[in-house]
Amino acid sequence: MTLGRKGSRRIVVDGIAYRWRLRRRPTYFQALAWTPCAYAVEHADVPGTTLVVVTDQPHPSNWFGREAQPVLPSDVAQAIQLALREGWTPTAPGSPFSLDLSAGFTPSP
Repeated sequence: MTLGRKGSRRIVVDGIAYRWRLRRRPTYFQALAWTPCAYAVEHADVPGTTLVVVTDQPHPSNWFGREAQPVLPSDVAQAIQLALREGWTPTAPGSPFSLDLSAGFTPSP
């Protein structure tokens, strides 16, 4: 499955273009701040494996106004570099590659 171009942002890391997207509206569990924010990344030109990054922050649009840092392009670039070191091959077909950076996330009571 590929990311739709609408709503995705382009980023270049080490000379390779990628697209990334954060859901504008949180899932129900993200809205309750029970699960952390996540975003998806894929190669911009060649369809392949999607990278799913789970952050250690609540979704910025959570319903309780729990403080959250926005996902910055620099965060996305660091996640891409880490995923590549851990074996993500963005141009190879396959199941989504999960990168869990949620250590330290505490769900809302």
